[in-house]
Amino acid sequence: MKFIKFAEYLERIETTASRNDMTNILAEMLNELSGDEIDKAIYLALGRLTAQYISLEFNMSEKLMFRAVGQVIGAKTEDVVSGYKKVGDLGEYLFKESPIQDASLGHTLTEVYDRLVSIAKDEGSGSQDRKIAAMADLLSTVSPLERRYLCRIPLKKLRLGCSDMTVLDAISICATGDKSVRKEVERAYNVSADIGLIAKISRVSGVTALANVEVTPGIPIRPAAAERLPDAESIIEKFGEVAVEPKIDGFRLQCHYQRLGFISENSSVALYSRNLEDMTEMFPEISHALKDLPVDSIIIEGECVAFDPGSGEILPFQDTMQRRRKHDIASKAKKLPLTMFVFDLLYYDGQNFMQRPHKERRDALVELTGDQESSLRTIEEVVVSSSDDLREYFNRQIDMGREGIMAKNLDSPYTPGKRTKNWVKLKRDETSKLQDTIDCVVMGYKVGLGKRNDFGIGAFLAGVYDESGDRFLTVSNIGTGLTDAQWHEFKSRCERLKVEEKPSNYGVPDSLNQDVWVGPGIVVEIMADEITRSPLHTARMKGEELGYALRFPRLINWRDDKSPEQATTVKEIVQLFNLQKHINK
Repeated sequence: MKFIKFAEYLERIETTASRNDMTNILAEMLNELSGDEIDKAIYLALGRLTAQYISLEFNMSEKLMFRAVGQVIGAKTEDVVSGYKKVGDLGEYLFKESPIQDASLGHTLTEVYDRLVSIAKDEGSGSQDRKIAAMADLLSTVSPLERRYLCRIPLKKLRLGCSDMTVLDAISICATGDKSVRKEVERAYNVSADIGLIAKISRVSGVTALANVEVTPGIPIRPAAAERLPDAESIIEKFGEVAVEPKIDGFRLQCHYQRLGFISENSSVALYSRNLEDMTEMFPEISHALKDLPVDSIIIEGECVAFDPGSGEILPFQDTMQRRRKHDIASKAKKLPLTMFVFDLLYYDGQNFMQRPHKERRDALVELTGDQESSLRTIEEVVVSSSDDLREYFNRQIDMGREGIMAKNLDSPYTPGKRTKNWVKLKRDETSKLQDTIDCVVMGYKVGLGKRNDFGIGAFLAGVYDESGDRFLTVSNIGTGLTDAQWHEFKSRCERLKVEEKPSNYGVPDSLNQDVWVGPGIVVEIMADEITRSPLHTARMKGEELGYALRFPRLINWRDDKSPEQATTVKEIVQLFNLQKHINK
């Protein structure tokens, strides 16, 4: 496929407000691509160069892109900056400033993709200047329409409004004409989270070949997630005898190890965050502990925390998050060593353990890690069969400063990529009627007045994820509870993701229009007093039915370990509303 044709598809996707139309356009594009192009096209359509778990970044800031664009149109950098500020989108600015007679040299999609990869991989002394020159050279040889999208990709601002879930629908439609095999497509993606690879297998070998996709060390598994129940009685009523663990306030990590090295790359250890980000280099102590296990291959999951082994104290989440860094890793590791409390075994010496019952996985995990005092420790677990015992254990964990508990069905499999009631979390903020925090996506903000004008932001619009529509719906405007330092950081984070227009996958009424829109990318943890019904907010709003909103919300933390699609869902908001009513009877 010529890249100009690909750009035309992107334009069609960008200009449609209908998710169904967007999905059908993607499916049409997949049908036109050759087998060798499919994975590349999927990655580019999602605004990246590789599968999400592979660390390949452009490392081209807006500043560098301004210089590249200036070289293309013969303008000074300061003039490019001025023009960009008027338009709010560098790709759109370049499109408008490009002479209409500028024509494409007819690059194929693969040629453009390979050049982008080459730019991204360029590093070392003088690499910034080489990146600018290479990007300017590429932009100079394509049409204005191609420039619009090429310019956005390095800045992670493609603005198409489609997600991995939309692509899964498109793969099914491409294969069968409808969504009848969507379940099979998603199963393959859940156990091997490379959406380009899944699309390629389906297109080249047929959708039935996806049944052969299995767990592969080095390729992350999409993490399982827990549901909620209101109290100990409800948990015992559902499970009877149940395994219970402390819920630790850290960040989730999935660890892969294969002694002979992974098939896909020259490495034997990989550490992935909840949102599939490669974090291997950040946590050397975890990597070393993995290599010490008496195994040939293994995939485990756990919660990573800054931990004081002397006192047994788990340090605050903010301390733990200091370890998420790309620089000064060794010195920070000495000052703030991490411990991973392992809670599940997914793969062991060539065998997929996910379909085995929890009790069997747990027994194998204990046998492997035992009570060793290393950076890997099996999380504490008790088995209870009465609500009194469960409540006592829960209260003990709260007294120790834990978030709460996780209760797990002893006979349940591990369900990758799904939220089920095989796992149930029980948390409680005693100052709130609401049983749990809400992970919200920042959708936009209002410019501040008075002192807030100094920050450039006065309040922000928060939303939750609607799985059924693959979109984000509003639950709150939040303008209190942040320190001055947090407001400054908030503005800085939003600057990197601001867009000219409301994203097409945002369900926001005109009454909630923002001064500045922010593309999905920032997830924040919010505590609120309660969830109420709202005539204003769009979460679960249908026809005359009221939506749902947060009352007295306040920011608790940044959730950099979560993708926007891993934010709290509309379904969960409704569940929390119902749990809240149960608790307050």
